[in-house]
This record gives sequence, C-alpha cells and structure tokens, in this order.
Amino acid sequence: MKRGKRYAEAAKTVDRSVQYDTADAIALVKKNASAKFDETVEVHIRTGCDGRHADQQIRGAVVLPHGTGKTVRILVFAKGPKADEAQAAGADYVGAEELIPKIQNEGWLDFDVVVATPDMMGVVGRLGRVLGPKGLMPNPKAGTVTMDVTKAISDIKAGKIEYRLDKTNIIHVPVGKASFTEEQLADNFQTLMDAILKARPSTLKGAYLKSVTMTSTMGPGVKLNVAKLAN
Repeated sequence: MKRGKRYAEAAKTVDRSVQYDTADAIALVKKNASAKFDETVEVHIRTGCDGRHADQQIRGAVVLPHGTGKTVRILVFAKGPKADEAQAAGADYVGAEELIPKIQNEGWLDFDVVVATPDMMGVVGRLGRVLGPKGLMPNPKAGTVTMDVTKAISDIKAGKIEYRLDKTNIIHVPVGKASFTEEQLADNFQTLMDAILKARPSTLKGAYLKSVTMTSTMGPGVKLNVAKLAN
C-alpha cells in the first residue's frame, strides 16, 4: 500500500520499538492527524482470545463519556406504541416489515446502528445476510435488542459504542475525534479499556492483551504499553 508524503513524515515521529504511555500516545496521534477533515481516533486491540470458542467471544457496549464526535443515525424496528416511543426518543428511522425490501432489494443502508424490540427479531433475522457482515445486526449483549428503546437511543446518541472480536481476534473501536482535547480522548480510552478488561473470558489461558495500537484515520499507529494497561 503506497503511503503519501504526509504519512511518511508523520511515521518518522513514531518510534516503532517503543510502547508509549497513554498520554504520550494520545499527544502523538493528535499531532499526526493533519488531514483536512476531523480524523477519527481509533484503538485496535489484539487479544489472545480464540473467537472460534463461544466462551472466548468478547462482545459488549460502553458509553464513552465524551461521545465519539460522530452523528449516529439510528434505525429502530418496532411496532405500535414502541414505534411511537422510538420516534419520540429521536430515532432517525422507525419501521417494521415494510423496511425489509428497501434494505434487501434497494440496498438502503443510511443508518449506523440498528435497534429492535425482541418481538421484531423474527423480521430482522431475515436481514441477517445483509446486516450481519456489516456489524449492524441488533444484539442483546450490545443493548440493541430491548423493550426500552428510549434508553437504547439516548445511550447511542450519547456516545455508546459496541466492541467485538473480528475474525482475527482484534477489537477495533473509535474513541473520539482528533479535535477532542487530550483529556477527553484519555477519558474515553480509559472507559473503553476498563470495559474490555472486565470482559476478559474466565477460560482464557495466557496473555489477554497482546497489543494495543492507537491511530487516527490517516495517521500512523502508535503502540501503547500493554503491561501498564493490564494493571
């Protein structure tokens, strides 16, 4: 992958042999986020888990104290009073079966999170092949299958993010924008890490956190000191 001149310059500021303290890593990532847009700051956590085993699957959600800096579009599958409640709570789209062909046949995906009441999961399940690969399938563990649609919507709008292992046992999550202060990014990062550490599977032998890297959308990755994070 060919990188631009700006990336090459930024990469020179990062010592790849060093595992940085959180504060130093955040300062570096912010300094190197020099694109013309407000870059997203992301964290990539390589775990020692084996996601093929059900008891080592990590999946959950956490509300970041300062949000993600991104406007999140929410689609809610609900009927009757629950649909009215979702509208009142500020959902961007609310519907039921009539949305199936729109998503399946027309490829409509103008939303970032899907919430569903439990009684609608039979309908939503028909969209598994579309929503599943995009990580949009509602899930009770993430709080997106619930009767309390008001709480789900307000949490998501407040900065709730979902974390889960990908096929290579890595967790990828945003923790804010480059325009955030270092303190805001540090708060968000610490909140995320507390949740990840708490989610450690009891059956896991050996190292849980193999590496933790922070990066901005266009910037180089900065490795964090895993030993300090795991304490």
